[in-house]
Amino acid sequence: MDYRDWEILKVLYSQKNLTKAARLLYITQPALTNRLKHMQEELGVQIVTRESRGIHFTPQGEYLVHCAEEALAHYQKIKETVFNMSNNVGNEVVGTLKLGVSNFFANYELPYVLKLFKMQYPHVEFKVITGWSKDVTHLIHNKDVHISFVRGDYGWRGLTKHRLFEETICIASKDEIDITELPRLPRIEYRGDYLLKSLIDNWWAENYVAPPFISIEVDQVDTCKEMVINGLGYGILSSRILNEIEDLHKVALTDQQGKPILRRTWMYYHKESLEWNVVKAFVDFIENFDWKDDLTEV
Repeated sequence: MDYRDWEILKVLYSQKNLTKAARLLYITQPALTNRLKHMQEELGVQIVTRESRGIHFTPQGEYLVHCAEEALAHYQKIKETVFNMSNNVGNEVVGTLKLGVSNFFANYELPYVLKLFKMQYPHVEFKVITGWSKDVTHLIHNKDVHISFVRGDYGWRGLTKHRLFEETICIASKDEIDITELPRLPRIEYRGDYLLKSLIDNWWAENYVAPPFISIEVDQVDTCKEMVINGLGYGILSSRILNEIEDLHKVALTDQQGKPILRRTWMYYHKESLEWNVVKAFVDFIENFDWKDDLTEV
């Protein structure tokens, strides 16, 4: 078993399909099938069985996939450590930084941040994985990335975190509305992170008996924002998304004590990863970045 074998097992397990796995691995399906056959002969066990809907991993195969993930992670750590050692001459920061980033942060904040960092450290490259905050938190926990940017108060032991900024959550509408009438007004609903949805649902339950009148459902928050701008209904959105949009009426959500309900954005990383020059430089850069809390009256 070599590095390529471990990589094959990991990709094959994620796809459960020989054709798709072969395409991702940039090899032909016969070559993949042949390599899998050799692995099974070498180990003397059945790794997968074929079914009508794809392939199924045997218990031995499941164990080997777990070993593959550990082996690949260990190999990657070796590469990064050696690279960092050999390129640390004169304190020059070089290397590839792996970032896990929430969808909002990737769209609204990250490009400008990377631009400024790249101006200061031109030899640093980036690999960025985007997704829901919950999934991004799993990425940093599993050490699939060096640093994660997460929206919402996800708690995870063993991680170091740094708060970047806070924002309010707002009812936004084209025209001024009476929020006591909210259950009867058309609402634009969008698919969002489950922690944000929980905050909004809890606030609604504390203030209304009737459920909201969902007139339109969309997948993306940006689509919701555009529909609100065009007067198709109201939306409940994080205030940072509404920055620089002047012709909207905004009402911040508050708790039972009248305090604004806040959503925080965090940077997560493992403390030991600061041993790598490129990670430490980026963490220091972010911690000293001039983030501004979006807590203005709306």
